[in-house]
Order: sequence, then structure tokens, then C-alpha cells
Amino acid sequence: MTHAEVLLWQELRRDAVDGLRFRRQHPIGPYVADFACAPIMLVVEVDGATHGSDAQVAHDRRRSAFMARLGWREIRFSNSDVYEDLPGVMEAIWREVRRV
Repeated sequence: MTHAEVLLWQELRRDAVDGLRFRRQHPIGPYVADFACAPIMLVVEVDGATHGSDAQVAHDRRRSAFMARLGWREIRFSNSDVYEDLPGVMEAIWREVRRV
């Protein structure tokens, strides 16, 4: 896990909303989600600098489309989002969790 993922995991593993918990490095088909809440089919991704290349953007789109076809919702954050506003990232995740 990247440093940003470790920081986010420290928060996700402590908190649960309505008894829902996240798993880290959760396999979904041929892909691995950074974090996933299986009961509500929510994936949380943390993207570093490598996700800005054309090839990586295309890969992420294919991956997102694959997961969406299976019914997974996805929310993405950059490393800098995690570093600069972890409380805001957590609030956005919990808002998404509560949308179900």
C-alpha cells in the first residue's frame, strides 16, 4: 500500500457506518480495489501520480467500467486529497456509504 492508502486505511478500519466495514486490497475480477465495502458494493480508490498518464487513465476507465458492469460504485481520491484533507475524504466516503 502507498503511504496515502495507509493513512486512509487507518481511518477506514476504525470507523464503521451502520456496521459496514471496508476491506483493503479486495479482488474484483481481474482487478484489485484499494478498498471495498462488499455489502453495498462500494470501491474507494486512491490515485497517485502514475494515474495521470494516458495509458493509466485508459486502464482506470476499463477497470471502472468492468466494476460498474458488476454493480460496483466507485469513488476516487488523489494522494494529495488524502494528505491535505483526510477529514474531507472521510466525509465524502461516508456520504457515499449513506446513499445506499
